[in-house]
Amino acid sequence: MSVLVYTENWDGKFKKLSFELVSYANEIAKMYGTNLVTLSIGDVSDDEIKTLGKYGASKVINVNDAKFNTLSSQAYAKVISQVADKESANVLVFANTYTARAVAPRVAVRMEAGLVPGVVALPTVTEPMLVTKKAYSGKAFADVEVASTNKILTLNQNSFKLIEAEADVTIETFTPEVSDADFKAKSVEIQKASDKLDVVDAEILVSGGRGLKSAERIAVIDEMAAAIGPNCTTACTKPVSDLDWRPHYEHVGQTGKVVAPNLYFALGISGAIQHLAGINSSKIIVAVNTDKDAPIFEAADYGIIGDAFEVIPKLIEAIKEL
Repeated sequence: MSVLVYTENWDGKFKKLSFELVSYANEIAKMYGTNLVTLSIGDVSDDEIKTLGKYGASKVINVNDAKFNTLSSQAYAKVISQVADKESANVLVFANTYTARAVAPRVAVRMEAGLVPGVVALPTVTEPMLVTKKAYSGKAFADVEVASTNKILTLNQNSFKLIEAEADVTIETFTPEVSDADFKAKSVEIQKASDKLDVVDAEILVSGGRGLKSAERIAVIDEMAAAIGPNCTTACTKPVSDLDWRPHYEHVGQTGKVVAPNLYFALGISGAIQHLAGINSSKIIVAVNTDKDAPIFEAADYGIIGDAFEVIPKLIEAIKEL
């Protein structure tokens, strides 16, 4: 038996999420008293792969083939299943990303595995496995028992700390058995919306709502994000993106991107249930709103009742002093 972790890459680079995932999977391997095997798919350099060793990845299976540089869920599922079989892996760990949501269920069917999406902690029991996940759009937690022999977990972003466990990395090349039929869906063109830090990767988000009045006035969130630094970017609510005040790729919420930053500033945001469902995994929420009864204050760790255009300049001034 072993634990297999699939480390997704973005344009050949790993993100903090990948390191969280390896840290998490390494701790599970310790719980079972077995070894950790890491899988990388796509064009990733050896130097980049070796960065995973800082968090306990001693053995990395590398499927370095240009045809895997764009996602084909059917082909990826076949590769991961083959590697799991080769390594006798009974526990598979993915990040809870859009890729995992497409691939993990296919792998689960192939391996007759129990699948638990969106886990937020290590298993409390190993046999049978008992693990905690979020439920009801993050409003509750559920303890899920996995009685099947094979188990698949997808880990929520920013729900597990980085644990350094320096290891010498051995890279093993693997050639999967796939055919052209496995690549029925092909990506013809990829257009990136922006070179900005993506909202799902930011440690700090400055988010604006319709309470900031207009496209011109909501631009104040750019100034605040710039003052905070490179780990911060801007976000917005659905009504703001629908009005074209901000680009649609900044829309966070249940119908946009689900985020889990360390710090979330909700500026001029009332707190509709769909928005809260997409941000409630944030470690700290700071809300600014003129309406003392706004639902956002029920979710916020810190709240300021006041005019955002009076509060934000003071926040920026304090940030610059720090």
